[in-house]
Parts: sequence; structure tokens; C-alpha cells
Amino acid sequence: MKSSSNGGLVYSTDGGRMCPACRRPLGECACKAQAAPRGDGVVRVSRQTKGRGGKCVTVVKGLALDAAALATLGKALRTACGSGGTVKDGVIEIQGDHCDRVMEELGKQGHQPKRAGG
Repeated sequence: MKSSSNGGLVYSTDGGRMCPACRRPLGECACKAQAAPRGDGVVRVSRQTKGRGGKCVTVVKGLALDAAALATLGKALRTACGSGGTVKDGVIEIQGDHCDRVMEELGKQGHQPKRAGG
């Protein structure tokens, strides 16, 4: 077996998932603050159909939130639109064309969204 300098423990039966940087359980992670994703400050709402078999989704990008807050916001947006969706790689995807409703809801939450695309 090769020893890798960037590899390490990712799961332990004692603590569950482990942080690869500080090698502590994710609940006790010391480097959590620097791992927070950084957005560019502009929340972009767009509609996409590419690669989805012609089905339309509303995409929200550019939110500078951590994973838990992003999941909570995604849940609130899906509830407001009355449809399904997901949160992947810092991007909220909502099934259907709900750009106007999503922008209104983001405005209520204190964000300043911009419409992206056509």
C-alpha cells in the first residue's frame, strides 16, 4: 500500500464522518470557519433546461451560506414554490419555472437576487 500525504481517515465508528483537514469528527471540527463557502455577493436566479431532458429547473447560485443554512433556505424555497428540488454543490435547484416566486422569497429573506439568463 502506498502512503499518501493528502489521504487520511474519513470515517470512524466512534465519531462518524471525520474532517480531512484537522482529522476530528465533523461536529468538533476546528477548521469549520475557513471551510465556509464564499459567494461573490450576488445571488443569481436563472432557469435551465440543458441536460435535463427538456425539463425546466430554477437555479439559485452565489449564496454565501454554509451547507446547513443552504439546505434550510432550499427547503423554504421549495415549500414556497410547492415543488421539489435539491441542493448540490452550493447551488439550489427547484423543479419547474419559479424564477419570479423564488426572487420574491429571497427578497423577503434579506437577500438581493438578480435575474440571470434570458
